[in-house]
Amino acid sequence: MHFFSGFSLTDDNRFFNDFLKNSEYCVAGFSKGAIKAMEYTLASSGRIDTLQLISPAFFQDRPERFRRMQMMAYEKEPNAYLETFMGNCFAPLKMQKVSRVPTTLQELEELLYYIWDVEKLEKLVKRGVRIEVYLGSEDRIINSKEAKEFFLPFATTYMINGANHFLQRSESD
Repeated sequence: MHFFSGFSLTDDNRFFNDFLKNSEYCVAGFSKGAIKAMEYTLASSGRIDTLQLISPAFFQDRPERFRRMQMMAYEKEPNAYLETFMGNCFAPLKMQKVSRVPTTLQELEELLYYIWDVEKLEKLVKRGVRIEVYLGSEDRIINSKEAKEFFLPFATTYMINGANHFLQRSESD
């Protein structure tokens, strides 16, 4: 399996062991990593049977002012922005220890302005790629209900009740 990590993260696949398909023909990604997994699968000429999108970064339902405010907050104080962002990823639970990598304003911009394209999803489905989308009903990063409605025609979509952006429902998940 080929896994793509979320924004500013590394080694975050450990949070999703219960969901990830252990197959050399599976590509998966979490949050911003879901974008990378999607684009990787589209560009690949090799065999990919399953594309797993875990809490995909879905912001096309948000107004332009939301995106601008996010970028301004990051530009003003990147560390404070990332701390708040991570707290919201785990909310309403306590934030867990995560491994981070340096990020840039450009990476945040790519995440916020990415458009999930219906034609790209249709292309993958026609190619025989099974798309699975995992969403948490209590996600404070994306609007999981809007994301579910968008992906439903192309993917098997799972809404995990009571789960946050990391798909956790309790401290022991």
